[in-house]
Amino acid sequence: MLSAEEWGIVTLSLKVSGVAILCSLPLAFALAWLLARRDFPGKVVLDGIIHLPLVLPPVVTGWMLLLAFAPQGPLGALLIDLFGGTVLFRWTGAAISAAVMALPLMVRAMRISIAAVDTRLESAARTLGAGPWRVFRTITLPLSLPGLIAGAVLGFARALGEFGATITFVSNIPGETQTLPLAIYSKLQVPGSDAAILRLAGISVLLALAALIASEMLTRRAGRGLHVL
Repeated sequence: MLSAEEWGIVTLSLKVSGVAILCSLPLAFALAWLLARRDFPGKVVLDGIIHLPLVLPPVVTGWMLLLAFAPQGPLGALLIDLFGGTVLFRWTGAAISAAVMALPLMVRAMRISIAAVDTRLESAARTLGAGPWRVFRTITLPLSLPGLIAGAVLGFARALGEFGATITFVSNIPGETQTLPLAIYSKLQVPGSDAAILRLAGISVLLALAALIASEMLTRRAGRGLHVL
């Protein structure tokens, strides 16, 4: 059985990951659609910037977030002016770092899904008088939806496992920013914590595995749907 402290860690991890994905979902979809459907100068550069967190050391990403959201940083100063507060050393900051690290995986999965939609169907709808929004709402979005959900689930799994950028950006504060990976790291420093580590690691594995299986099932469903079309 999990202790009250461990339940708190699991709950915080789910909250941080859920908020991270929900807030980044519109941006991820917009970027995926832009990369899948538009050619423009600097497209390769934008694609590289989006996927940069996949290849950068997470500590570097966390350091860059720290510079951006520090009280003297551009985003940090803006948050203080607008809301009178900061995301440093708070769970909202942990959600930001998780969103940044999950965004490349979300964009990649969504981009593939959008690109797989047959543009001839959209063209046919437009020739029948459908406007751009109706074409998107009735054709593009439904056909790409399983892939979009799969990308969101995959991003959620990545957010659950985020460690390096989070600990650099918002530190490891119990009850505030200490998610599952950070809690496991902390308990590794304490002798006699093997049982707690095993429980937390087991929950991490189960959550990540469930998310990966769900993402794979949705991806296969999307592939079958497009094949039938």
